[in-house]
Amino acid sequence: MHCQPLPLTATGAFPPLFLDYISQKEQLQPFYGHFPTLNNFEKQIQQKKSDAHVDRSMLVKVLKRQYKHLKNSPDLSVLEQSNTFTVTTGHQLNIFTGPLYVIYKIVTTINLARKLKEAYPDSNFVPVYWMATEDHDFEEISYFNLFGKKYTWQTQQKGAVGRMNPRELGEALKILPEKLPLFEKAYLKHDKLADAVRCYMNDLFGNEGLVCIDGDDADLKRLFLPVIEEELTRSTAHGLVTDTTSQIEALGYHTQITPREINLFYLEDGVRERIVKEGTSYQVLNTDLKFLETEILETARQHPERFSPNVVLRPLYQEILLPNLAYIGGPSEVPYWMQLKGVFDHFSVPFPLLLPRNFALYINAASSKRAEKLGVTVENLFWDDVRLRKSFVEKASTISLELTQERQAIEQIFNDILRKAIVIDKTLEGAVNAEKTKVINTLENVEKKLQKAEERNHETEINQLLGLKAKLFPSGGLQERSENFLNFYLNDSTFIQKLLDNFDPLAFQFNVLTEEEE
Repeated sequence: MHCQPLPLTATGAFPPLFLDYISQKEQLQPFYGHFPTLNNFEKQIQQKKSDAHVDRSMLVKVLKRQYKHLKNSPDLSVLEQSNTFTVTTGHQLNIFTGPLYVIYKIVTTINLARKLKEAYPDSNFVPVYWMATEDHDFEEISYFNLFGKKYTWQTQQKGAVGRMNPRELGEALKILPEKLPLFEKAYLKHDKLADAVRCYMNDLFGNEGLVCIDGDDADLKRLFLPVIEEELTRSTAHGLVTDTTSQIEALGYHTQITPREINLFYLEDGVRERIVKEGTSYQVLNTDLKFLETEILETARQHPERFSPNVVLRPLYQEILLPNLAYIGGPSEVPYWMQLKGVFDHFSVPFPLLLPRNFALYINAASSKRAEKLGVTVENLFWDDVRLRKSFVEKASTISLELTQERQAIEQIFNDILRKAIVIDKTLEGAVNAEKTKVINTLENVEKKLQKAEERNHETEINQLLGLKAKLFPSGGLQERSENFLNFYLNDSTFIQKLLDNFDPLAFQFNVLTEEEE
């Protein structure tokens, strides 16, 4: 496999805030801690060493309980050692892993742990996948695309997706074009989606040291209890995030998240609903649950597992639990973490290094050969269809289709006419300019007709080109955001290993992976 790097700016697929962060624009430095360079990890290690929040023994106790039914689990006890640190990514529990970039996030995290071990051999580094088990947006996880077809999980289950029973996916497994023992074992032998995801992720990446953590746990939530209590009584996060968001937006950037007055959900089986304060009482929306302040605080102390952080507090929860150095995220995640810097500062929790995940386009040997035959570069394929078509026709044409010289000649002629006309009668200036505009417009129409005529002459090649573009950019978007890794893994069992071999976690670029003919 050949890996060709492209600047992220060349793809036209990333928001300005994300690109400016990667460029280390000075105006953004107040919104994060250290920038993710290999040298800066040493500073982060020293900072995290002094973090008193992490309870390593409890963390390992919970992880061992979560892994007890799996064979060949990674070494969890290493996390009890004071010189062990984590690097973490997270995502929703999309069925069959969801879009390809989920795999890219995990590969980036694993490779970062390896790279850190080489740079800092006296410490240990564990790659962690934070499973978004408490998320209740079922629609986002309920489908995946395989070989051009969409498969959807239909269910009446509600609430946190990690608690849902995945055995219903047996129906989807029956209609897939190939048998998938990896997912049959995961989905048909577990009663909770969280356990099923841990199972197949361990089969895919357990040998690489990946640890999956489920934050939906009473013991872990108890470690988060001081934040829960303060959020319920003081609404601390709302003001802090609102202030930071205003500062970022004042710089001209679009922000990702909006804080609530209370950034917690109430969580029970089948229910994950917002908690809102109404006067002196607390209401769980869409339920009959209502608490006085003393009652809800007592509930939190007795059952902290019933309180689920939303997008504003979930990152803080993660960093309180883990001896974590870096969070690996995508072009939406990195910017929203920047909105949370004030919350971390308030609770004296070290802000992790924000590391962009690896991005990639995979081109198989057949598509690569087609692109070469058509004479298009990888950079060309990121252009929109109009620009791509025009560029191809101009390159393929034996004559120039642009009438630039002719336009310049006409403008010179009319300038000469205008000078004469003004000498005779200054009021003729408008009439002359109007005639010039008509002729220039006619010339532009002729140029478009020449382009269209030449397109017809190359119609077959253009259709092939647009077909190639549509294959590599499904629905006009990046391949990694819609295709599933099985599209490639089923034809090449070494696909994940090739990603591990080619991705550099500290190279913030777009990787074009081209499969070479054997």
